[in-house]
Amino acid sequence: MPKKGSKKITVLIADDEPVSRAGIRTLLAQATDLEIVGEAKDGFEAQEMVPKLRPKILLLDYKMPGPRPRELEEWVRTKYPETATLILTAHDRDAYLAGMINSGIAGYLLKGQNPEQLINAIRRAAEGTVYFSDEQIARAQKWKETVQEKWQSLTERERELLRHLAMGDNNKTISKVMNITLKTVEFHMSNILKKLSMDSRDQVIVWMLEHHPDAPNNIKD
Repeated sequence: MPKKGSKKITVLIADDEPVSRAGIRTLLAQATDLEIVGEAKDGFEAQEMVPKLRPKILLLDYKMPGPRPRELEEWVRTKYPETATLILTAHDRDAYLAGMINSGIAGYLLKGQNPEQLINAIRRAAEGTVYFSDEQIARAQKWKETVQEKWQSLTERERELLRHLAMGDNNKTISKVMNITLKTVEFHMSNILKKLSMDSRDQVIVWMLEHHPDAPNNIKD
């Protein structure tokens, strides 16, 4: 519960869905110690509004136009350290969660959670407390052990090729975009299969889309 006479916690909502912003507004209205000072429809607008409004909390959707959440959080933390960033999203994926824990955000919350959980997370973030459950930390650690280590075993060119595969590009397109021969594409693909212990490019694509945050935002979810 908020202390009597305590200063209100200012919140900037950044979400590209008007219905979602309205729902968040309704939830936060239940807490008299919270004040919504602005709403951004994408990451670009959030970057414009943070310097003007200096909110205590930036409540950020994971997927929307503009800078990636990790980039936006780093920008906010570097330039406006008094603002804490909380992710509020419908995307409950281990890859996203692990990436965000490593980025320095104050918490990763799901839309549809108990409203009191969201309000409490905002209060704790305003006090400088990081809000992650034991289950979230365990999931992030498991992802790191099973996915990140494999990703780090790949060369930069192999990773680039994987991103193109995830976008649906065929070998001919990849060859042209990466400015390499078809034979080199096949060579990289062979190395990727070995390093990921997989038998086909389809398995590699599924792995990329399901498990890695570097998969293109418009491909999955």
